[in-house]
Amino acid sequence: MCLALPAELIAIDEASDMGTVSLEGVKKQISLALVDGVKVGDFVLVHVGYALNTISPSEAQKTLELMNEAGLVSADEEAAQ
Repeated sequence: MCLALPAELIAIDEASDMGTVSLEGVKKQISLALVDGVKVGDFVLVHVGYALNTISPSEAQKTLELMNEAGLVSADEEAAQ
């Protein structure tokens, strides 16, 4: 089973088709090659360094809440959304 994490896109480098996402204060550079039309502030599902697709902020929040219940993210990150 694979798990994709929701994260907020905080920066885009259009020249390299890369972006920076943030989750629990951790920033990670990811490829945006598989998604079209993303913009800073969008939430994306990230798996092995790639944004797979965009999701709504409400869906990201629901997912983070479930992950918090499972002990995968902290409540602090959930409150920051």
